[in-house]
Amino acid sequence: MNLSIKNVPDPVVRRLRERAARCHRSLQGELLDIVEAAAREEPAVGAIDVLAEVRRLGLSRSLSSVDIIRADRDGR
Repeated sequence: MNLSIKNVPDPVVRRLRERAARCHRSLQGELLDIVEAAAREEPAVGAIDVLAEVRRLGLSRSLSSVDIIRADRDGR
């Protein structure tokens, strides 16, 4: 499959060409490497996603951080 990106600013093209040269690749090879790496990455998990998972699992907050630290200090 062929992909095309239009209207790439000149400074971006220059930095990509420099990056490709440092990696001993063509611009096309460098772009393909960047796209492949992006496709492998797992999406970032945000706070809303974590909260939704906590609620889905039915987890609750039983101790505050103050309570946890106090319990740790008392245990010494």
